[in-house]
Amino acid sequence: MANFVLVLLASSFITAQAAELSATSHANPIRKVVTMLQNMAKKAEAEGKKQTELYDKFMCYCQTGRGDLEKSIADAKTKIPELESAIEASAGKKTQLEKDLDQHKADRAAAKTAMGEATAVRNKESASFKKEAAEDKAEAATLQKALTSLEGGLGAAFLQTKGAESLRKIVKNQDMDDGDRQTVLSFLSGAQGEAAPGTETIVGILKTMKEEMASGLAEAETAEKEAVATFDSLMGAKKKEVKAATRMTEEKLQRVGQLATEIETAKNELEDTSERLAEDSKMLSTLEKSCATKEEEFKKAQAVRQEELVALADTIKILNDDDALELFKKTLPGSSASFLQIPVSAQAVRNQALSFLQSARPRKHGSVQLDFIALALRGKKVGFDGVIKMIDELAGTLRAEQAADDKKKVYCGEEFDKSEDKKKSLERSISDTKSAIGKANEDIASLAEAIEKLTAGIKELDKSVAEATTQRKEENTEYTALMASDGTAKEVLKFAKNRLNKFYNPKLYKAPPKRELSEEDRITVNMGGTLAPTAAPGGIAGTGISFMQLESHHKKQDSNGVIKMIDLLIADLDKEMTEAEVSEKDSQADYEKAMKDAQAKRATDSKALAESQSEKADLEASLEELTAAKKSAKKELMATDKYISTLHSECDWLLQYFDVRKEARTGEIDAMVKAKAVLSGADYSFLQIGSSKARGFLEP
Repeated sequence: MANFVLVLLASSFITAQAAELSATSHANPIRKVVTMLQNMAKKAEAEGKKQTELYDKFMCYCQTGRGDLEKSIADAKTKIPELESAIEASAGKKTQLEKDLDQHKADRAAAKTAMGEATAVRNKESASFKKEAAEDKAEAATLQKALTSLEGGLGAAFLQTKGAESLRKIVKNQDMDDGDRQTVLSFLSGAQGEAAPGTETIVGILKTMKEEMASGLAEAETAEKEAVATFDSLMGAKKKEVKAATRMTEEKLQRVGQLATEIETAKNELEDTSERLAEDSKMLSTLEKSCATKEEEFKKAQAVRQEELVALADTIKILNDDDALELFKKTLPGSSASFLQIPVSAQAVRNQALSFLQSARPRKHGSVQLDFIALALRGKKVGFDGVIKMIDELAGTLRAEQAADDKKKVYCGEEFDKSEDKKKSLERSISDTKSAIGKANEDIASLAEAIEKLTAGIKELDKSVAEATTQRKEENTEYTALMASDGTAKEVLKFAKNRLNKFYNPKLYKAPPKRELSEEDRITVNMGGTLAPTAAPGGIAGTGISFMQLESHHKKQDSNGVIKMIDLLIADLDKEMTEAEVSEKDSQADYEKAMKDAQAKRATDSKALAESQSEKADLEASLEELTAAKKSAKKELMATDKYISTLHSECDWLLQYFDVRKEARTGEIDAMVKAKAVLSGADYSFLQIGSSKARGFLEP
């Protein structure tokens, strides 16, 4: 560095001396050189200050960026366990809520089943009551007509009316004293004689029957009212149970849906946080390396600049020394000397061009091309043409570098703008996709619940249909058996009654139909032959009536009591068979209606189930697409962030130092142009140096 300064001084001294003599013959050339050196030191300090400011800004960015990244990493490390814990807790709550939800659904279904069973029983009881009440009222009306006729003296005429026949049926089926029944039946049969009952007796019996029937109807109505009240109370309680279970089900469903959304949101946030942690850690590592590199480069540049300042200071100190000034007074030409007609040598031209090139030397790093040109000028073996060619090549290289920097600056600006726009677009897209995913999850959960309800309803409906069918078959089997047994019992009782009448009431005895002879038997009889004895009838007691394991117990009573008892038994059987027929008919009608309603409901529910399943499948496919789109967008966003980080690493230094580099490169090109001009104009004529050329030569 000291040698460089001495060479500069030596070459500058002559040129500066000549320039100043052309303007004035009294200026001290050493003082001017010292001033120039001081200006060079100031400029180096200013450049160092500017570079320090840029370095401080960059290091501030390093500190701020590092702090932000470290804070982001710390927050992510704290947040990840919290999110994992929250997801686990929400999943546990969701599981418990789903169990509670199943219980509420079961409670509601049980209450509805109980309501349906109670309603069926109540409807059956109500129908039975209405039927019995109608029959009782009809019988009461018949009794009243009979009483009116008998009390009006129409006894004999009344016996010929339909009312008498209806009354006879009522008496047979009525629960009353057997003696009274026989008295009334005897009267209604038109029996005459001393033992025949009088009209007054019949009227009294009928009035008693009417009162008993009215009393029975009143009791039945009271019982019906009590049954209705009990049913209403039960239905009220069950409706409250259904309402409460429904409310709890809806609340739990809503909460389950909320928890599902919260869990999905937390999972997405956990995924984002984990990815952000990885990216921030990677960016922090890259930033630390970049900052360390910039710091090392700055320290090297500071060291080089400090060496330059020390060299300038040492040179100024040397030139300002009293002994040096005294020496220069003795050695330098006096004020009367003139340099106006000193011929310019080739070495002077080389020195002047070398000075221009030395002033263009970069402060931070040396230029290999400039070093080669300087060596060529010092070596004296290369002609001016070769040096000029080297200068042209270096100037072209510098211009190409500047053009590349200009292009790179435009490229960086455009890429930063495009990348930031793309990043914002991707962030909006991810946000919109998250919202769409949340909505799809809610819709899928709602459809899943609806599908579950419809499936359970169809299964329950099929189960109810199967149970109803089984019950109907059992009821029909019981009805068939009852009718068969009751019919057989009636035949046996009638046969027994007829046999008793043969002995005790010959007039009421009905002889069995005569034996129908076959053609063969008729031929035998006509020819005077004898028929084979008729085989004794089989079945119950030789009656010809058969029934499996039919048991009968008799007590010895008089004939009338036995016959009355048989009539009562037959009446009871008729009543039981009538009731069984009505009940069977009603049950069959109810079953057919229930089956028709069930079939319609199943078709409707099956259609709704198919539609819900199709819609759910479409939503799930859409959800997969949205999830894939979100994942793709997040990957693209990460790639964009990485690309932006790469752009920062690639472009930040260029953008920060663009003006400095351009200014330095422009200075180099300007100096080389001046050096080329000097070399191109070297014709060994008398020295014609202007003040402007001297300033251009000396000013760095």
